[in-house]
Amino acid sequence: MTSLHERPHNGAVGDAVPHESASAHVTGHALYTDDLGVRLSNLLHAWPVQAPHAHARVTRLDYSQALNVSGVVRVLTAADVPGANDAGVKGDEPLFPTEVMYHGHPVCWVLGDSIDAARLGAQAVEVEYEPLPSLVSIHDAIAAESFQGAQSTLRRGDIVLGFEGAAHTFEGEFEFGGQEHFYLETNAALAYVDEGGQVFIQSSTQHPSETQEIAAHVLGLEAAQVTVQCLRMGGGFGGKEMQPHGYAAIAALGSVLTGRPVRLRLNRTQDITMTGKRHPFHAKWKVAFDADGRLHALQATLTSDGGWSLDLSEPVMARALCHIDNAYHIPHVEVHGRIAKTNKTSQTAFRGFGGPQGMLIIEDILGRCAPLLGLEAHALRRLNFYQPGEATPYGQPVRHAERLEDLWAQLMVSSAFEARYAEINAFNGAHPHTKRGLAITPVKFGISFNFTAYNQAGALVHVYKDGSVLINHGGTEMGQGLHTKMIQVAATALGVPVGWVRLAPTRTDKVPNTSATAASSGADLNGGAIKNACEQIKERLSAVAAGALGVHPNDVRFEQGLVYPLGHPDKGMDFKRLVHDAYHLRTQLWAAGYYRTPGLHWDRVAMQGEPFKYFAYGAAVAEVEVDGFSGLYRTRRVDILQDVGDSLSPLVDLGQVEGGFVQGAGWLTLEELRWDESDGPNRGRLSTQAASTYKLPSFSEMPEVFNVALMERATETGVVYGSKAVGEPPLMLGISVREALRQAAAAFGPAGRAQELASPATPEAVFWALDGARQSAGELVAADD
Repeated sequence: MTSLHERPHNGAVGDAVPHESASAHVTGHALYTDDLGVRLSNLLHAWPVQAPHAHARVTRLDYSQALNVSGVVRVLTAADVPGANDAGVKGDEPLFPTEVMYHGHPVCWVLGDSIDAARLGAQAVEVEYEPLPSLVSIHDAIAAESFQGAQSTLRRGDIVLGFEGAAHTFEGEFEFGGQEHFYLETNAALAYVDEGGQVFIQSSTQHPSETQEIAAHVLGLEAAQVTVQCLRMGGGFGGKEMQPHGYAAIAALGSVLTGRPVRLRLNRTQDITMTGKRHPFHAKWKVAFDADGRLHALQATLTSDGGWSLDLSEPVMARALCHIDNAYHIPHVEVHGRIAKTNKTSQTAFRGFGGPQGMLIIEDILGRCAPLLGLEAHALRRLNFYQPGEATPYGQPVRHAERLEDLWAQLMVSSAFEARYAEINAFNGAHPHTKRGLAITPVKFGISFNFTAYNQAGALVHVYKDGSVLINHGGTEMGQGLHTKMIQVAATALGVPVGWVRLAPTRTDKVPNTSATAASSGADLNGGAIKNACEQIKERLSAVAAGALGVHPNDVRFEQGLVYPLGHPDKGMDFKRLVHDAYHLRTQLWAAGYYRTPGLHWDRVAMQGEPFKYFAYGAAVAEVEVDGFSGLYRTRRVDILQDVGDSLSPLVDLGQVEGGFVQGAGWLTLEELRWDESDGPNRGRLSTQAASTYKLPSFSEMPEVFNVALMERATETGVVYGSKAVGEPPLMLGISVREALRQAAAAFGPAGRAQELASPATPEAVFWALDGARQSAGELVAADD
């Protein structure tokens, strides 16, 4: 077996190949969960009955009139559940609730021969409610001391000593909003029961094994009686890690009870009003610096809005605490984390999984405090970078800390930062009503699940008699290019062309007990498992080839479909011929691969250990221009340099960096979720239910100049073919746009003042920020007079 990171000569990894389904995506031939229903006869459609209260008790539910609607076949209620009436893993998410916990909470589901029949049937269901007091905002929950789950604390050093010995101390509060996933494909599931009683579920899910587990316990079945397949997803971003399970269970329950296949697909409004978002956060902080501007101490309390149930709120908070340092060494730390319980959708995983929230807090602190320390923000950030040999507050050494400094220095040069900074200062001095801002921010993101058991993966690889290869793995494809990378890994490990490798859909009966495709770990985990399976097969083939070639098995080489003795490619044989011969020699040509991330240990209670395999680094420079009359702005230029190790698939990775950055900038500058906080009849209703009211990044928000590069000579040892994760780390690069907007707003006022900026920094928020700066300038002039 070769080392995990070692790359063979002329392997397929590192080639800039298109996404494996790219042509199918753009031609409409790529099938998604909801496309599969037309293949089934007697298909039923599911429609929810949603509650019009943020918090209420169901006092009466009468669906008799719904059954009189033409085409309605059945109404599913709690009485129909043969197993556990719960769609979560914490026991706090009743599938059919008797107590409504958020506006839009489904209380029952109607099955009809058509969507219209099911919808009309849902309208005919009579439900009476007893409204109960509700907590809609995070402030409501804090005031009521409404919290859920474990409360964690991250500590290092002596916080009292840290503040006593500091030259500068500042404190403040910061609140920022969540984010709607807005994947192109909404949640969908399709279920049927075969002649043997096996329940088969097609689901748009990032975690097929957990979907299988939840559906099985709702149905009162064993996991082996339920199979879940995920063909592909039209986006997930974490929103389909936990939330699809209940919808799959509804479809499966309906199919078991009626004997007919059941399709459930949420429309956009249903998806937005029923599913979780990125967690909003509130932070109260106090920070200390020494006389030179180095961070000395940080004390903070972070409160996330978890919504009505726990979902993944505990590990999201844990990752936020583990990333509040971002790229900076802080000797004395005491940060408390708690999860508010509110009457809103249950907030869930979202790309970055708490990491962006933690990083945003420290970046906001540095952006605010830099002028008070008499330092430029970019200088303050660089001054506080981790140095080799230093460790995080939770005790993990920061490996390759020097890489962040190298990356930063390269980007400063390639973006011409210093020259542009001077040009922007000159521009701002000459333009009283338009200002520009330039900012650079770093990213240090830990890679691995912070639940250690999830850091494992399996794969199943078949080599057929004709030399063709079929691979199965436990990861799911949501457009991020995981399948593309896995094909390249398999082709490299077996030494065959990419075109010889085909990939089968993700299914729980092929690779069991899989982890979610999340935490940016899909390529690391599944790639390791596929490489392991391929090398088992190759080892057997090497023994056969050695006999034919007259060499030791260790001297057999596989490359581009040829098998030859070391140093003598001219004496080789065809891979397909070797496979044919191996079969007739009764050689096993399939293998189950397995990989588990080594070296991880984590004490969740003490918040100490080494939860991450490595850190992914990156940095972005953003330049913006702000109109002083309206707060409207445009992003003039963005330069990004991202460390992805030795890229498995450069085209895929560049796309991930670009997309992640745009999604992060959208969260921080455009995307604003608003719930009705009034005491009226719509209290708790999500007001931003569609693209018409929830503003997403579009072409008009793209940088006018967008330069993205991957760091070179960045091999990561101990990871498949020397690569690094790329899914989540680029999202935090969007913080650079927010910091550039802060710089531009501050330019409307006097120097040396802390510029606060709301998040998301919408044009309205930017206007109020710059207006505050202008008022400070006016107050300063008045004082001088």
